[in-house]
Amino acid sequence: MQTASLGATNVKADVRMTAPAAKPSFADEFDGPEIDTGKWRFDTHRNREGWYNNERQYYADARPENARIEDGALVIEARRESLKGKVKDWGGQAYSSAKLVTRERYGYGFYEIRAKLPCGRGMWPAIWMLPSGETWPDGGEIDIMEMVGWDANVIHATLHTGAFNHAKGTQRGAQVTVPSACTAYHRYQLDWRPGVITIGVDGRGHMQVKDDQPGGLAAWPFVRPYELILNLAVGGDWGGKHGIDDAALPQRMHVDYVRYWRAPSGGGGSPAPASRPAE
Repeated sequence: MQTASLGATNVKADVRMTAPAAKPSFADEFDGPEIDTGKWRFDTHRNREGWYNNERQYYADARPENARIEDGALVIEARRESLKGKVKDWGGQAYSSAKLVTRERYGYGFYEIRAKLPCGRGMWPAIWMLPSGETWPDGGEIDIMEMVGWDANVIHATLHTGAFNHAKGTQRGAQVTVPSACTAYHRYQLDWRPGVITIGVDGRGHMQVKDDQPGGLAAWPFVRPYELILNLAVGGDWGGKHGIDDAALPQRMHVDYVRYWRAPSGGGGSPAPASRPAE
């Protein structure tokens, strides 16, 4: 997965996005004293081997220095430190951070994550979705928000599938500049419906992809529930393209809330629907 960019600019849109007025089907307002581990788990499975895309971080398991509730928000903090001798699964990393994954899977519906991003060079914050138990990229990937610190305030939305992914240079995505992404909270949104995915910021969709390409599930695997992921990576092929500014660390990603409204037709948290046949 050596690539200069995991984003793309080939499916731009400019459409209105409006969160439902009803109570969310799932929400975490991060207003408790600590992270709710009934809603979230910490992903640490690649610490010893090293994380994908040549990323440089160690993802800690429920370590307050890297993930905590502070002033009514989730804080994910990347630090310049070695945890050698302090953790059993250390893989030689010189940085620590955290990666949170929802314990439940969610599907069709509207998602809104209000967040403030870190802009240090080498930072790579992300809000994204993957199906569990699937081989990448065949199971699909929905990137609601990615940003790399060396290109601060440029927000990327991208979809990856078996037929359309960055390894082939065929990924579908768009980008938008949010001048205050690192100094103010913004609402990162996903409207996931059967046959169409729209991603935007603060009520304006800047990426939209429809299920209008041949290939069956290789082109459109977005027919099953996914897990929602919040993480702050350090370095990597994209995030570390221009190095890492150690002097800027620690860096923090703040998440005010995560909200999800299940589509009226269902699809969230339920067993995967029948696969769409290949065309």
